[in-house]
Amino acid sequence: MDSNSILKEALHLRPAERLQLIEMLTRSLNKPDESIEKIWAEESEKRYKALEEGRIKTIAFNEIIERYK
Repeated sequence: MDSNSILKEALHLRPAERLQLIEMLTRSLNKPDESIEKIWAEESEKRYKALEEGRIKTIAFNEIIERYK
């Protein structure tokens, strides 16, 4: 099957399915560096724990948008 045939088939998918296909193809091109992924996972866990413990606060999205208008 060539790329044009695949595209024709993909265009018959629902939008959400096409988006999922795009994401899967993109991920196949961008193999993550496992060491960096581990560092980010640890960092996100630290940030979540800090949020849960009340050591950091969240900022509402609308407030951020207003700040940078």
